[in-house]
Formats: sequence, C-alpha cells, structure tokens
Amino acid sequence: MPEKVAAQGGFDAVICMGNSFAHLPDFSGMQKDQKLAISNFASFVKPGGLFVIDHRNYDYTVATGLTPDKNIYYNSKYVQDIKTSVLYQNGSPTMVTLDYTMDISEMLGSRDETDTVFAKSGRLSNAKAVNHFRLSYYPHLREKFRELILEAFDGKAEVTVYGDFAPLDEIKDPAFFIHVVEKSEK
Repeated sequence: MPEKVAAQGGFDAVICMGNSFAHLPDFSGMQKDQKLAISNFASFVKPGGLFVIDHRNYDYTVATGLTPDKNIYYNSKYVQDIKTSVLYQNGSPTMVTLDYTMDISEMLGSRDETDTVFAKSGRLSNAKAVNHFRLSYYPHLREKFRELILEAFDGKAEVTVYGDFAPLDEIKDPAFFIHVVEKSEK
C-alpha cells in the first residue's frame, strides 16, 4: 500500500486520533510494528503535508499509577471509577490497563427500559445500569514517541506536541498528547 500511495503523490494530511495507535501491542519489546506503522504513515504524507497522531498521557499514568482526571475526547460524566494497572517487563512499562465502571442509567430513560435492557445481562444493580469494561494499551511516553516519529520521517520533519490541543506550557497534566508533524518539503 505505501508504494501505491507514494506513486500517487501522497496525502496532504494523515490523521490517527483517539488513542487508537496505542492498541498496537509491542510483543518484541523493540517497537518493530510501531516503527513500521509510523514509517508507512510517513510515506503516505506528501512533502509539506501533515501527520497528526495522539496518545493518552502515559507519562502521567506510569509516574502516578493513575489516569488524568479530565478527558477531552470522552463524555466522562458517566464514569464512576477507573482502576489503572501498569505492567512492566524488564523494568519498562509495556501495558496500561484501564478498568472502567460506568453508570449509564441516565442515558436509558425509564426504569422499565432499564429493566428490559439490562435485567437479562445481569448488569442491573440497585436500580442503576452499571457497565464494566477493560481497555489495554501500549504506553507511549511523550519524548520517546516524538523520537519514534522523527526516526520514521528520517529526521525530515518538524514535530510540535500539544497537550489536549493546547501548547504544553499552558496545561498541567493533559489527558492526551497530540503530535503534529510537518513533513519537510525536501
């Protein structure tokens, strides 16, 4: 696919948002698949074009064992609790798991609707619709991720990192880092 896109001149912008890239696991410990994926993205971007990619603030999670309180992408008013786990292999963080508990009763409407939807699934608790789910991610750390991007672009790019779409010096403990990469014209 990269050859076909490059042959057509590439795209003005390639965007990978919503922390989706962090779902790509690193089984080798060398980020081989991540490097290949970002190199492919780099080949899709034409000179002067943009590559935009984000990831959660795993620096904060690895340092504190918690997730930042706010979330710019998700409606967190239904989140009751997030339990955070960090798995280390050979001294390096290799997986972050977030166990969510959400109360979505308000979204369902009447008690009869709630009974109908959740009674059979066993998720009806004290007249509340409580939902539990787990998400696991590879924890990209901000500076290492920036280096990964520069390597994939052969150093021929400018990378600006934002926190929750604001300059990093304007926000404390952002929920997400957004990397905006401008591919060099040459």
